[in-house]
Amino acid sequence: MKFGRATKLAIVIIAIIAIGIFAIKPLLLSLDMGLDLKGGVQVTLQAKELEGKKVTGEQMKQLQAVIRERVDQLGISEPRIQLAGENRLIVELAGLDDPEEAVELIGKTAMLEFKNSEGVVVVQGSQLKDARAGHSPENNQPVIHLEFNAEGTKAFAAATIAASQYPYGSAGNKIAIFLDGQMLHNPNVKNAITDGKAEMSGGFDTFDQAANLAALLRGGALPVETDVIAKQTVGPSLGLESLEKSKIAVLVGLLAIGLFLLLVYRVLGVIANLSLVVYGVIVLAILYFLKAVITLPGIAGLLLSVGMAVDANIIIYERIKDELRNGKTLRAAVEAGFKRAFWTIFDANLTTLLSAIVLYYFGSGPIRGFAVTLSIGIVASMFTAITLTRWLLRITIASNFFNKPKYFGLRG
Repeated sequence: MKFGRATKLAIVIIAIIAIGIFAIKPLLLSLDMGLDLKGGVQVTLQAKELEGKKVTGEQMKQLQAVIRERVDQLGISEPRIQLAGENRLIVELAGLDDPEEAVELIGKTAMLEFKNSEGVVVVQGSQLKDARAGHSPENNQPVIHLEFNAEGTKAFAAATIAASQYPYGSAGNKIAIFLDGQMLHNPNVKNAITDGKAEMSGGFDTFDQAANLAALLRGGALPVETDVIAKQTVGPSLGLESLEKSKIAVLVGLLAIGLFLLLVYRVLGVIANLSLVVYGVIVLAILYFLKAVITLPGIAGLLLSVGMAVDANIIIYERIKDELRNGKTLRAAVEAGFKRAFWTIFDANLTTLLSAIVLYYFGSGPIRGFAVTLSIGIVASMFTAITLTRWLLRITIASNFFNKPKYFGLRG
């Protein structure tokens, strides 16, 4: 029985070490890095004042919201979009290295209009419900499938009914599609379209072009016209040399923590290090499934949560040592130690979690990144400290190989 329990303990330890070896590095490599770590493109937009109308703060907020929605639709991770002054917007996009591409993606006004043969606008882009790229079943060319909202469906139906009254191919039989004042397509109307669906074809060399335009249309037209006054490629703000030094510092710090736990708490230190391995895998897996982007503030949040995870283990272990000094058996000391430490750990983590929630709610950009990683780390550390560490300790005690006080950092 004794060796059976020891085998179970050995299997668990080997499994955790294997998970750490084979999971942590791939998870780390799969995470995207932000502009401050990876570099990217910075574009500065300035709103244009038309006919003496001053650009308002509300319009600038709308511009910021539309640009953010547009970038999100394009799948660009962790953009930094911030207002600068009264009429400027700075957009930073991580991972892109071509400023012209960035301008093409975010700088278009994306004002979609459908006009009849007399040049009257019959349907506007604001009446659009959805836009998706696809391929034409006739020639397999890239197209955009449009779907209008209730108002747009009614307007488009009226326009196509009117156009279909003219002979097919005649001037009055056409409804032209304009984007930012430029005609993309001028098709004939064969039949009235009453289901609120249309198709944009022609002018797309590749499917990606159609997909990007569809994303811009979903994001909506810009509330004001803008000029691009600056565009540049930027390197990592931390600097490649500093980034490498930071990696070394983090590695040395983690090794120092692990060694400290081993020297001071011995068997308990081994269990703490195993718990930290699982903690790391959990946090990285959550970040991976959330498709999170790692930034410097995010790394700071992770490191703070690592410190709290270590602190939780130390609190538990000190309580266990106190119980052992009071003459309790090892099993009783472990249970009593966890019971005494629980509320201390819970209160400390809860207050920090509430602080992170406040930062996320009132903050933006990098501050939210810090809050998110800190929150994930706190939840993961609570699980590993309270649940996993206790389970590992119970298995260790059940093996009966480590039942002397010296194995737990006590003399005698």
